[in-house]
Amino acid sequence: MRLHLAGTLALGLWLLAPGGASAEVRPFADVESGWAIPGYNDVRIPGDTGTLFSLNSGPITTASAPYFRLRLGVTLAERHTVFVAAAPLRLQARGTLPGDVDFAGSTFPAGSFVTGQYRFDTWRLTYRYTWWRSEDLEATVGATALVRDAGISLQGGGQFAEKLNVGLVPLLSFSVRWRFAGPWSLLLDGDALAGGPGRAEDVLLALRCQLRPDLAVRLGYRLLEGGADTSSVYNFALFHFVGAGLEVGLW
Repeated sequence: MRLHLAGTLALGLWLLAPGGASAEVRPFADVESGWAIPGYNDVRIPGDTGTLFSLNSGPITTASAPYFRLRLGVTLAERHTVFVAAAPLRLQARGTLPGDVDFAGSTFPAGSFVTGQYRFDTWRLTYRYTWWRSEDLEATVGATALVRDAGISLQGGGQFAEKLNVGLVPLLSFSVRWRFAGPWSLLLDGDALAGGPGRAEDVLLALRCQLRPDLAVRLGYRLLEGGADTSSVYNFALFHFVGAGLEVGLW
């Protein structure tokens, strides 16, 4: 994980290094923050022998929490955009187990009060190509290499168990921006892919305002959903995000 992260950050710093700024090279930063609201979160670990239970249904619930995202990138020759992004997510669950739960090699008996943590931190490297641009509409398409550093833990009844999962996931990447009135536009932006044992969707729909050429703000709704069904892990989860973003040209 640290090697993946170090390589990604090194590439990002290289891309943003000063070297003759011009209209052909436009580095930018994008920050987003707001509130993460959990939806369903179904877990079975191991995926073929554990107990299926929910981290956010009935006696066990997951609390909403603030979130933060950061993206650094550069647009080259107006059509090629490369960026790195950090998108951590950590949520806390608690409640009383209605039945015995076999989780990650431990058995938590019925009636145990448990606390849990759901962690889904991602680091991303994305390339997008602007294949359509007009006065009112701009669309890009590309690919994202996502490094997932995830973990699910339970603690209670004198026991602690945790399942960690680190992996590299390729995703399709896209954005569509419709300028419908002066500086105002609608933005659809995301990464997504389905197939094999799992799926992943991380999609933002936002109202965006271009305050000046190098500064824009947005307010929107983001949906993060997906999971995998394998012999070692079964987990499918949905999260809603309501947040604001700031996009800044760096020179």
